[in-house]
Amino acid sequence: MGNTRESAEVIGLQALAWLATNDDLLPSFLGSTGASESDLRERAADPQFLGAVLDFLMMDDAWVVGFCDAQGLPYDRIMPARAALPGGEQVNWT
Repeated sequence: MGNTRESAEVIGLQALAWLATNDDLLPSFLGSTGASESDLRERAADPQFLGAVLDFLMMDDAWVVGFCDAQGLPYDRIMPARAALPGGEQVNWT
């Protein structure tokens, strides 16, 4: 799977589904983002929301490992997927 926006959205959706079934982590996501459970359904097709899901996931290496292991993805696939979604571009200050 390349680093296209479409493949990034697929990974974001997979991460959202994984997060929604994780009873220990879901409350942390909802609390830190201010999202509600209905937002998970309503905004699942929103690339910006999927970017926020990946941002949250990347806050902890253990979460990345858990998600990637569950999906059979390489650990280094999350950051490029995030970069392909809105707001994920790297800022160069020089």
